[in-house]
Amino acid sequence: MAFLNDNYLKLKAGYLFPEIARRVKVFAEANPEAAKRIIRCGIGDVTEPLPAAVVTAMHKAVDEMATRAGFHGYGPEQGYEWLRHAIAENDFRARGIEVADDEIFVSDGSKCDCGNILDILGGQNRIAITDPVYPVYVDTNVMAGHTGEADASGAYAGLIYLDCTAENGFVAAPPSEHADVIYLCFPNNPTGAVATREQLAAWVAYAQEHQSLILFDAAYEAYISDPAVPRSIYEIPGAREVAIEFRSFSKNGGFTGTRCAFIVVPKTLMASTAGGDRKPLHPLWSRRHTTKFNGVSYIVQRGAEALYSPEGKAQIAALVEHYMGNARILREAASAVGLRVFGGVNAPYIWVSTPAETTSWQMFDRMLGEANVVITPGSGFGAMGEGYFRISAFNSRANAEEVARRMKAIAW
Repeated sequence: MAFLNDNYLKLKAGYLFPEIARRVKVFAEANPEAAKRIIRCGIGDVTEPLPAAVVTAMHKAVDEMATRAGFHGYGPEQGYEWLRHAIAENDFRARGIEVADDEIFVSDGSKCDCGNILDILGGQNRIAITDPVYPVYVDTNVMAGHTGEADASGAYAGLIYLDCTAENGFVAAPPSEHADVIYLCFPNNPTGAVATREQLAAWVAYAQEHQSLILFDAAYEAYISDPAVPRSIYEIPGAREVAIEFRSFSKNGGFTGTRCAFIVVPKTLMASTAGGDRKPLHPLWSRRHTTKFNGVSYIVQRGAEALYSPEGKAQIAALVEHYMGNARILREAASAVGLRVFGGVNAPYIWVSTPAETTSWQMFDRMLGEANVVITPGSGFGAMGEGYFRISAFNSRANAEEVARRMKAIAW
């Protein structure tokens, strides 16, 4: 008899974004004319073409692969040395942050890394997450058996929920209770909030005191325009001893369909065995990565490397400027109709309060039905997301302007 992983049965409904897709499909089938007008501002998928520097580098890499002399088979699972060097040099050392080349592990996405990291962490850890939260942090811990059952609100037993509200700027303070592993995401998905240096320093101090591990998702760091806002947890003294950082080329270089990211695991980072001994996590992650992953393709890694060229950096800046221009248009439209608006300044997401007595899913249905616009209901990100919805700025300028026009046309 084959047994399944019972933990999967604890998962609530479907994963948020497939559920949105299902609802949109039902609406489109029932309203074929309206379906032609649908604009999607829900899932955070980029829309603009790959930067020219990336395309050129990938074409060159394809040509290399077409020759016996230039062909590349299996590469190093951790990533080619030239890409790991470019990452460490440009994203960290050029900014005065100590990260070695071999502390970089190239992967096929931060979403994967956020789940895969649980392979090297024990099931006895007390996990703290912010609420609202990127659903992957929660669901992967449920799948791994790190939680109990969910209650009526969708909260899982065994998790520590840190409320993020308008009152605290959607940035939770460290809890009074002990947590072994803490998930932080800044700029935040879904709220668009950013953490100050002082706020991150408080989290690092908490982790040092409790010998905790911070899992820091910085997938949207390229969208920070305020020089006072940290772009890496490692800008905070002591963070190398308590934090793993996740980065992605998806949202800055348009790699959502190309798949390339990286994780930083400092060699100074330690965790405890069941017996209380402190051991480094770096060799464990290296073993896991090389055992379960064959590496990102040579062609894609050459494309990622090109993002660090002068041309690539300029093209990333242009992409960021484009999406943040959309964010400004969408922020202004939501504010103009009287809604309370957050985010969209140092992040590509706009977090908006629903009108009084309107739930998040009711707002989803209203925007889809009246404006033919897909947004993301805040309740899909946790109980504290109820009463909000997220608008993604990842779109064409024409679509952003049209969404703004349609929002203003609704009788609020």
